[in-house]
Amino acid sequence: MPSSTTLLTILILTLSFLPIALSSHIQACSEPFLKLAQQRNISDCKRLRTLGAEFAWSYHNGTNSSTVLEILFGATLDAPQGWMAWGVNPGKRPEMIGTKAIIGIKLSNGTLGVKTYDITKETKHNCNLFPSDIGLGLSAANMLMRREVFNNVYTIYARLTLPSEVYNVTRLNHVWQVGYHIEGDRPLRHPTTLRNVDSTEVMNMTSSSGHSTGQYRSFLRSVHGVLNIIGWGTLLPIGVIIARYFRVFPFQCDPMWFNLHIGCQLTGFLVGTAGWAIGLSLGHSSRYYTFHTHRIYGILIFTFSTVQMLAFRLKPEVTDDYRKYWNMYHHFLGYGLLAIIFINIFKGISILEGGDGWKWGYIGNLAFLGAIAFGLEVFTWIRFFMDKAKARSENDEAIKHDRNKEKQDSVEAPKPTKT
Repeated sequence: MPSSTTLLTILILTLSFLPIALSSHIQACSEPFLKLAQQRNISDCKRLRTLGAEFAWSYHNGTNSSTVLEILFGATLDAPQGWMAWGVNPGKRPEMIGTKAIIGIKLSNGTLGVKTYDITKETKHNCNLFPSDIGLGLSAANMLMRREVFNNVYTIYARLTLPSEVYNVTRLNHVWQVGYHIEGDRPLRHPTTLRNVDSTEVMNMTSSSGHSTGQYRSFLRSVHGVLNIIGWGTLLPIGVIIARYFRVFPFQCDPMWFNLHIGCQLTGFLVGTAGWAIGLSLGHSSRYYTFHTHRIYGILIFTFSTVQMLAFRLKPEVTDDYRKYWNMYHHFLGYGLLAIIFINIFKGISILEGGDGWKWGYIGNLAFLGAIAFGLEVFTWIRFFMDKAKARSENDEAIKHDRNKEKQDSVEAPKPTKT
């Protein structure tokens, strides 16, 4: 069973990584964008969770059971040409298909234009996308795209009318997107990175903070990352360090080292397996993208670590002739497994695009463990050479003692007498 020390380690690591995982969902608008919104008398504003986009809104009741919504959507377009989009989906879930979109297009000559589009299933399959009337009281008179004076940010302003029988402003499905390829003045398919396909949410427009729901997949990705970092990426290396330096040399802590080794390895395996299972579930529910390399590495990690766990029951006895070969295989597989784990964790951080907090948090974690292992390794070699020098000195003393004894014996030996 895992020791109390191991459980405390898990708790501390969880508390240290979760703020990093969740901080990206609790961000207010930047000051320049907030000033732009206030110039249009739009008071509510928040930073959207992907693509570095920002969103401001204001609403009031219209006529004939409708809601008039004013929005200001901002995103960065660094490329010479590209497009940005914001829209609402009258369906049951926030997704691209079915969205009534407002798309602003930036041409390579600097010309800006904004039109409305109806996003259909054919659009998903890269079919031609043409402007269409999506209703909602939108026209050229109440839509505008412009380039702002800070950070190469472009904004779309629109005033639209949402029929109350179709759109619920307390649970409004809204979608945003940024793309970099156009043909003529027609937007082409956007990238399929995680942040692009995650650019949707269900938002309460009546809340000044823009409280959003339906982000369980994003939260599960954060949990998936935290569990994998703690299980595979921290506890398993700790178990390896314990076995490497506390089994026989330089410290012999038998049987405590074995109990700690099993505790760390088993707990890390269980925590990592929970994160791996969440990752499989996320991959199965994903309809738009699959990260093949990350997934293959994850399966290899689970498979090899399962084989390593079976060693607790299936390893040969110490007296068996082939025990030394089993030890070589066990150590080789363990160190190879750690290499795959480290590579895949950084690959997962890159996919998650959680920012520098994730990356530097884990680099700091590895640096701490590496410093401990390096210190123990240096101490091991120092003690090895000291013991070797001591053994050589004792051997020289023994040889010198034997020679002196031989000389003394030859002196004291009686001389043969003549007969």
